[in-house]
Amino acid sequence: MRIFIFFLMGISTMVQAMEIKNLKCEGQTNPVGITKTHPSFSWTFVGDKTSHEQGGFRIMMATSIEKLKYPDIWDTGPTSNAGTGPYKYLGEPLKSGQKVYWMVTVWGNNRGVVHSEPSWFVMGEIKNPEKSFVPPVFEQKKGVVKITLNPKDKGRVFEGIGGVSAGASTDLLYDYQDPYRSQILDLLFKPKFGAGFQHLKVEMGGGENSTCGSEPSHAITREELKNPVSRGYEFWLMREAKNRNRDLILEYLPWSFPGYLKPNIYTKESAEYFVSFMDVAKRDWNLDIDWVAAAENENYTDRDWLVNEVRPLLDARGYKKVKIQGPDDNSGDWQIFEAFEKDSEFDKVVEASGYHYITGREFNENMVDGRGRPTTAKAKASGKPLWASEDWSWTGKDWGGAGALNLARLYNKFYIRDKITKTLIWAPIGSIYESVTWDKAGAMKANSPWSGYYEVWPTIWATAHTTQFAEPDKWQYLDKACGLFDAATYKGSCVSLKEKNSDNWSMIICTEMAETLEVKIEKGLSDKTVTVWKSDENNQFVQQESILPKKGKFVINLNPKCIYSLTTTKGQQKGHYSIPKEMAFPFPYSEDYEDRKAGDLPKYHSDQTGSFEITKKEDGTNCLKQINPEQGCDWMRIYRRSNIKPNTLVGDINWKDFTCSVDVFIDGGDVELGGRVQGSYLKGYRLMLEKTGNWKLVFDKTNLASGTIQNFDGSIWHNIKLSFKEKEIKAFVDGILLTEVTQNTGNGYVLLGSSYNNNLFDNLKVFKE
Repeated sequence: MRIFIFFLMGISTMVQAMEIKNLKCEGQTNPVGITKTHPSFSWTFVGDKTSHEQGGFRIMMATSIEKLKYPDIWDTGPTSNAGTGPYKYLGEPLKSGQKVYWMVTVWGNNRGVVHSEPSWFVMGEIKNPEKSFVPPVFEQKKGVVKITLNPKDKGRVFEGIGGVSAGASTDLLYDYQDPYRSQILDLLFKPKFGAGFQHLKVEMGGGENSTCGSEPSHAITREELKNPVSRGYEFWLMREAKNRNRDLILEYLPWSFPGYLKPNIYTKESAEYFVSFMDVAKRDWNLDIDWVAAAENENYTDRDWLVNEVRPLLDARGYKKVKIQGPDDNSGDWQIFEAFEKDSEFDKVVEASGYHYITGREFNENMVDGRGRPTTAKAKASGKPLWASEDWSWTGKDWGGAGALNLARLYNKFYIRDKITKTLIWAPIGSIYESVTWDKAGAMKANSPWSGYYEVWPTIWATAHTTQFAEPDKWQYLDKACGLFDAATYKGSCVSLKEKNSDNWSMIICTEMAETLEVKIEKGLSDKTVTVWKSDENNQFVQQESILPKKGKFVINLNPKCIYSLTTTKGQQKGHYSIPKEMAFPFPYSEDYEDRKAGDLPKYHSDQTGSFEITKKEDGTNCLKQINPEQGCDWMRIYRRSNIKPNTLVGDINWKDFTCSVDVFIDGGDVELGGRVQGSYLKGYRLMLEKTGNWKLVFDKTNLASGTIQNFDGSIWHNIKLSFKEKEIKAFVDGILLTEVTQNTGNGYVLLGSSYNNNLFDNLKVFKE
């Protein structure tokens, strides 16, 4: 008996790995004969010593094991859901005899991920099978596509094309000087000039990494919440965008939250935090926000919080016209409509529903035909506005692949298939340092503020093919003139719209093959001159020869793999400016932080975690300060590792042999100076100095050398320095050599790092000795 007890104790102390087991469909393992067209799924999660509980999951369903990578039947996307089922399938109705493969990925509540083995089930004979969605395909006669424009045709109201400035994607744009900064903003937001984005959603910063860096919070402490502060560049960006288009629609959404709101971000206090962002926008920038996204980016939402806290507070503070959109999630198939059906209060409070990556994340030329997360019949039947509230996320430099042509096809597909009337892309502009996470994303590029150089990419003009030909809320779709040229693909499509208060109309067409269209214009719509604009791989947004319809008809021949816009409106143009030559980051470089006011962002710095802003020293001069007092509520706290500690990058990824130094005042904890840093996640050589005089030289997570400075005075300023010469690396404090190590050569940025304390930095220098 005693031996048996010791045996059990031994088992209990063994290291246990996370595991997913007992995958079941309708409570059965690999069943045959399932007759529910929307079956339910469950599994068992076994935790490990780090994550005892499930933190989130993703279900994938496909027609083969190979296609589970990019599921062609259903994909919940990553959810922050601790439940293990039963979880109902919400995709298109399954069919008799269909064999379906499925698997589950689970994240632990303290990170860590595990994937199940594939499972399967076979559908039985279904009585009275449900009809699946079939996209509309235009009639063709003798190779000619027939399209009729009828003013009495029913269709949803167009709500616009927009961009999401978030994840620190707009970081370096703020550092550009006029006239180049103004030119870039014109190309993004000026109507009938460039992309003409009609909706701008910005991040409500929380001080933690939100993709390509971190954005500062307007209220970093409870005390500050009583008098919130304008920080960062998003308020500025909204003001500049609104200056160019007074009808621009504004919205905001949080990714992370300050530490004092942990662990529950759905409270009365967090509602106050939410709404106070609008107070700053109005008080300091004279901005009226139109929409509030419902919760935390891609982490669903909380019904009681929205109904009982956020909406009442908005109303009480004079924001009754501000609407709530949600859930701004990237999971499920519009499952929020399952909740709306049973909850009229929730349904009333959320006035538009947006989901992310409606077409999926398989970034290639076939992306437009990916299943993604199509809207459900229930969502369409609700009559509620449906949005693709963040999509695409690719480089606007490409024409083919997942690039510009693909995006134009997506704009069309979302209405034809999903009845989505607004699409927001991330990012409208890529203004981040090279090698930082997602550094290639954006409709255009502007990451060289020291030279004024920027690049206008084809995606700007692919977007202009819609935004310069229809305005939000003033135009509506003509459903019978929206469809595909071939039932097998969304690569060739046309959407048609009319202006609600005139006889003007526009058509936006994407081709895969050469097409000939015969367009019939019914009475009540203009049959005057039709202006034609075209984009192809070599030339974008070029006006073509106009067409004069005869007896309400015209024929047009279209080239393959092109975008066309046909319209009876006028005023479209391809905006253009002279762009200066690109130059490398200035070297040698020095920064004393005197050229901007206290509270502003430092020039050319890119915060990756934490928040660094200019502040006054006791002598009245400026320096740099890390202002976050504690680690916040990290956006991707379940799915990925955090960025460890506050840090900011500056310089050139190509810097190899150089010396960098900075003066530091250690309020508490430690400070860091880094060099040859490759991007996010502190990957580079870093000298850490604590207030106690302890120091450490590290590379990534490897300790290269360490020690303690005798009689160190932590109450005064000190100078720290790193020197890089080929394989030789030297570290100094106050001019005294601490260590010399030999390592592999490398290249990268300079980094300033800090613990979550109000540590100060000044007189940054980068030079060659």
